[in-house]
Amino acid sequence: MSGYEGLMWIGAVVTLAGVGGLMATAISAWRLRQSGLEDTAMRQALQRMVNRNLVALFSAVLGLMMVIIGIALR
Repeated sequence: MSGYEGLMWIGAVVTLAGVGGLMATAISAWRLRQSGLEDTAMRQALQRMVNRNLVALFSAVLGLMMVIIGIALR
């Protein structure tokens, strides 16, 4: 296994972790909306989820970039 092939596999794992984080954030937000909290409490809780969503999105994009770089340099 070459270094670029390893980069592709690591990128795939990072991408799957990011997509899993996005799905977990979506499920958490859906459950929160179904909980029936007051408007201000709901906004605060959803605002905290924005950071988690951005981290998951960034890791998914970073993993895809690793896969593309591994394919391009192979």
